[in-house]
Amino acid sequence: MAVNSQMHSPTQSSGSGSAPGSQQVSQQVSQQALSALKQHFGYESFNPGQQEVIEHLLAGRSAAAVFPTGAGKSLCYQLPALLLDGLTLVVSPLIALMKDQIDALAARGIRAAKLDSTLDADQYRTVMRDLRAGEIKILYVAPERFNNERFRAWLQETPIALFAVDEAHCISEWGHNFRPDYLKLVQFAKECRAQRILALTATATESVRKDICEGFGIATESAITTGFYRANLALRVTATNAASRDEELLSIIGNASPGASIVYVTLQKTAERVAELLAANNIEAKHYHAGLKDEARAAIQDWFISTDTGVVVATIAFGMGIDKSNIRYVYHYNLPKSLENYSQEIGRAGRDGQPSVCHLLACEDDLVPLENFIFGDTPERVAIERLVTAVFTNDQQFDISLYEMSGQCDIRILVLRTLLTRLELKGYLSGGTPFYSGYQFKPLMSSAEILKNFDAGRAEFIGNMFRCASKGRTWFSLDLEQTAARLSVKRERLISALDYLSEHQMLEVKAAGVRNSYTIVKRPENLQQLTDELFEESQTRQQRELDRLKECLDWVTIDGCQTSALCARFDKPLEQPCGHCGWCESKAAAKLHKRTDLSLPPAMAEKITALRTEHGKVLNTDLAVCRLLCGLSTPALSKARLQKHPLFGIAEHIPFNTVLESIKKD
Repeated sequence: MAVNSQMHSPTQSSGSGSAPGSQQVSQQVSQQALSALKQHFGYESFNPGQQEVIEHLLAGRSAAAVFPTGAGKSLCYQLPALLLDGLTLVVSPLIALMKDQIDALAARGIRAAKLDSTLDADQYRTVMRDLRAGEIKILYVAPERFNNERFRAWLQETPIALFAVDEAHCISEWGHNFRPDYLKLVQFAKECRAQRILALTATATESVRKDICEGFGIATESAITTGFYRANLALRVTATNAASRDEELLSIIGNASPGASIVYVTLQKTAERVAELLAANNIEAKHYHAGLKDEARAAIQDWFISTDTGVVVATIAFGMGIDKSNIRYVYHYNLPKSLENYSQEIGRAGRDGQPSVCHLLACEDDLVPLENFIFGDTPERVAIERLVTAVFTNDQQFDISLYEMSGQCDIRILVLRTLLTRLELKGYLSGGTPFYSGYQFKPLMSSAEILKNFDAGRAEFIGNMFRCASKGRTWFSLDLEQTAARLSVKRERLISALDYLSEHQMLEVKAAGVRNSYTIVKRPENLQQLTDELFEESQTRQQRELDRLKECLDWVTIDGCQTSALCARFDKPLEQPCGHCGWCESKAAAKLHKRTDLSLPPAMAEKITALRTEHGKVLNTDLAVCRLLCGLSTPALSKARLQKHPLFGIAEHIPFNTVLESIKKD
């Protein structure tokens, strides 16, 4: 039986008052939830926090679940999805989570689906057909899916009972993984008239939790936080250096009891090398990173889920959302980039409650690539100035291609999104609905066969639309703006027609060229002042990320219970030492090996001078040269194909600021 309680706006807080009969209703809701838990998931009781979150949702209130990795956040939307009228929409950046959970739900007889870039045309049509038929209860999408006009148009017609947002800490600029797209999810939830919102995260400090509740309109009493501590995880730290680390890893794995393991590394090439090292020493291992093709990543993921002893050597692209309860070991070959990342990654161990080990090989040299990534993401002041000038020389209403703007200003796309979002938050811009600049279609049958499926009026409209398209070798291109004006119809009608023809396998349709629309709300009085302000904020973000790295080193070398210190980072310390972390067993703090002191050799000066002379238009600042030498790509370097230059990445093992100072002296 579906729950049909009075729904609240997802952006309004709802109190927990005690109206007459509310206690009885609450008991009924609790009994419903417990009954569904047993029937569909086979559990007799809830994990800590789950029941409170679910009861808030079934009562019509938005809620937040801040649970450690492996504590059962997914159940908080999967179970309500079965009891609510309408669709549960799950927004997640984790494709691995989507695939894994859909498979697990299917095994329980629960229909779920995803819409992402891995679907081919036939798979997409099947999903949309099943959604329209009401056969799917849970739909997983990435935040970027909301850039799709066809998807948003469909959402307007679909009752959304629950709008669940995974990795909700991404909404906070104080979080370790801020994503500008998340700030717009609240608006999308309003547009699709979602009845309630659920925000989920495993890593949220107090300031991040506050941002989540304010951003998604969740009442404080509806935000449920459980303790971070997991007694079955034994945290270990071994101080090492780059030269002896391979031997340390082989020794640790070789002396451990067999068990499924993840070895986390920073770089893709390190993942490949370490996997080869393990395999050469008779340890069953495979590498995994974002540079692999989708099919290869899916195959490795499936293999790992089925193995009890295999090892995956991976960048942080692996593990998020993987539904494997018996991971016995999580090793960190390299330092994590933050304690938030570390806590997420170790949280993948021991989800079955059995003892598991999380072992970090601490090498201070690892700071170099991690710091360099941070410096590489920070735009130069001149780049921000170009962006500000480009934005405010537009008419009041304008649209841009982020890809084109990224190249024009030499700012990475994610950083560009962040800067544009800052302009929105400051009240200068108002973001509109993204749209595709062009559509292409390929007929799967003749025009005559297509048109005979419609009455005279619709056939005439579709025929006129076809006549507005320009034919290429295989595909027809359709400019929606020109076609809408020519046929005196709204753009949305053209999109709906293309969508219908695609779903009924009359056309294969693809869209390209996402453009973001904006309205200038107010123009800055002083462009230079605004540029300085944005630049200072970027510098502040850079320092915040560098501070997160320092927090990792401080935690590694702490003279005290490391488990308790990690708990204090997110909630509160343990009342007494855990008794099973490395410090509790040895009563000794880890002492790091001294960081290797490296610098550019003097002979590089002449080569750098020649480099500047040859590519002065692109390498017109010290920072640009430094990024090239440290192997940090930018849009300008990519466009000039300088990633293939012999000097690209030659100093990737040297601290960014050391390279920069050497360049300035030259």
